[in-house]
Amino acid sequence: MNNIIEEIRNAIVNNADEGTRIQGEKYFREEVKIHGLKSAQTEQIAKSYWKELPGKTKQVVFSLCEELWKTGYLEEAAIACIWSYNVRKLYEVSDFEIFERWVSSYVTNWAACDTLCNHTIGTFIEMYPSYLSGLKRWAKSKNRWVKRASAVSLIVPARKGMFLDDIFTIAGILHSDPDDMVQKGYGWMLKAASQEHQKEVFNYVMKHRATMPRTSLRYAIEKMPPELKARAMEK
Repeated sequence: MNNIIEEIRNAIVNNADEGTRIQGEKYFREEVKIHGLKSAQTEQIAKSYWKELPGKTKQVVFSLCEELWKTGYLEEAAIACIWSYNVRKLYEVSDFEIFERWVSSYVTNWAACDTLCNHTIGTFIEMYPSYLSGLKRWAKSKNRWVKRASAVSLIVPARKGMFLDDIFTIAGILHSDPDDMVQKGYGWMLKAASQEHQKEVFNYVMKHRATMPRTSLRYAIEKMPPELKARAMEK
């Protein structure tokens, strides 16, 4: 298994491009560790080495993901997210503790947060909705990425019309958070929910718009018709 990790890291380094690294850093305000691969290259490496994994038991896959997370490099985190999602049919309730540790210990930027949460954790929540209580607990964290994770884990379920009441509860917990990464996260969650529940999300926004951060408000109404946007943005 360690040989595969070493081979993956060699493949990443061999395909890295300094220009891509410099360009990638521009998307982040915080310091990030990037080798310099395009997303398609990272995905191809993940796909290629996935084929070489013997057995692909969830325990083995999660152990490899843990090793990939530890370096802090964005490309390795992306591969960990892809692989953890690949075994989604094997998720069980005890995996929440693993995902929670990854978020709290390894996620240090919006890209790693969103990639892990949109797919791996979002799918887990669809499978085990009782763990929505865990997301509500995350929303009260002091860690900005854990708070963002509480919202962006529901992006895909929200697009399907799921968990509307819980989405409003999490938005309420995060409502006045001063961190714009958190504001954008829960605004995005509301926007996703508006695809199936436009009226309900619009009513929520109208009820809270006087105190909702403008960043969250703009995100929430982004997919709405112009006339609803105008009403929501009125001073």
